[in-house]
Amino acid sequence: MTSSTLTRLAPTQVALEFSITGQELAEAEDRAFRKLVREARLPGFRKGKVPRKIFEQAYGSETVTSQAVEDVVPEAYAKAVREHDLDPVDRPKLEVIEESEGRPTRLKATVEVRPSIELRPYKGISVSGPPVEVTEGDVEQSLQALAKERAILVPVSRPGQLGDVATIDYEGTIDGVPFEGGQAAGQTVELSEGRFVPGFVAGIVGMTPGESKNVELRFPDDYPSAAVAGKPAVFAVNLHDLKEFELPPLDDELAKAVSNNQTLDELRADLHRRLTAIATGRARRIIGNTILERLLAEHDFELPPSMVEGEIDRLMEDATTAAIGKTEAEPRESYRGEAESRVKTTLLIEQIAKAEKITATPGDIAAELEVLSRRYGQPAARIRKALGNNLLSLMDGIVRSKTLELLIDNAEVVPNEESPPPAS
Repeated sequence: MTSSTLTRLAPTQVALEFSITGQELAEAEDRAFRKLVREARLPGFRKGKVPRKIFEQAYGSETVTSQAVEDVVPEAYAKAVREHDLDPVDRPKLEVIEESEGRPTRLKATVEVRPSIELRPYKGISVSGPPVEVTEGDVEQSLQALAKERAILVPVSRPGQLGDVATIDYEGTIDGVPFEGGQAAGQTVELSEGRFVPGFVAGIVGMTPGESKNVELRFPDDYPSAAVAGKPAVFAVNLHDLKEFELPPLDDELAKAVSNNQTLDELRADLHRRLTAIATGRARRIIGNTILERLLAEHDFELPPSMVEGEIDRLMEDATTAAIGKTEAEPRESYRGEAESRVKTTLLIEQIAKAEKITATPGDIAAELEVLSRRYGQPAARIRKALGNNLLSLMDGIVRSKTLELLIDNAEVVPNEESPPPAS
């Protein structure tokens, strides 16, 4: 027999009414007195040995009652939550609806709860996934990158090429007027197009040391600086010198220098394994995202407003340029769609994890702490202590990962030959 009543106010909001009996309050007052008397200091009595009657005369009986209410109300509320198998997502708003001699006897708690989710089939979902393929070219590219770490720069007098390192002066103007951040002297740059405004490196390629040239380009429309975004500019460039990377020989000595391998063949095999693991991980992430998108589309349920608002807060805190291109009134609302998608994903994964009885075991937690220990160079015990209450977030992350792995492992993956993930 329940001692509380439930009224559903909305799909994710309920009102719980529950009683506090005289016996429950009396027992709570006894516990409260024993807690308070430990710190009481009165003349003629040892610490912790003051009789209750004397204590109440000195400090007031309401002190004990107040402490008892603070203790018994959360206990009674938690009991009512268990009776109705609720899963609150926020703190309740409490209201006393009946009292006797200043003591609450019946209360109402209004609280947001997780929605009821009727799970549709989530195993055996057919999805297309990229093939996992690592070519010899991928291995060679990674090997060249390792060799480049041991390379030396040597001067060249030929025209500049992509991959060279140039020392330049430049001054940029828009409509003949210099702009902030558009000038530099003696700047050393690697001629790689992806590192600069499109067209800048292409204009330097082909120049020879001692040459000067005007490089014309147009800033992208989405360039971070609104002052120059979308505008044509001219850069006056002086090329002082060029250097190229001289790579060491690809041999056993290089393998020993850049890895724990003893031969070049062992290094190539090691790189192939690593690239395969990376490609496999990327492919599984793509498959997992596809599965989640499918499940989100197939499930429709209400979202607790407090969870959505909290997620919007987190998104705004994480955004370093939230207001770029927006008016002050727009940013918060512009995050609502992403926040709702994240909350819906979280609730759906939690429901699947509950259905599958997926938990974060002590072994899972120890393994994750060991990963963090290696990453930060600190003992696992210190990492655990530093996490404090955030250990719960770590456990949530473990459950989420295990649930996603279950969904991926049980999916029917059809290879998609047109979109292999990059191997490096």
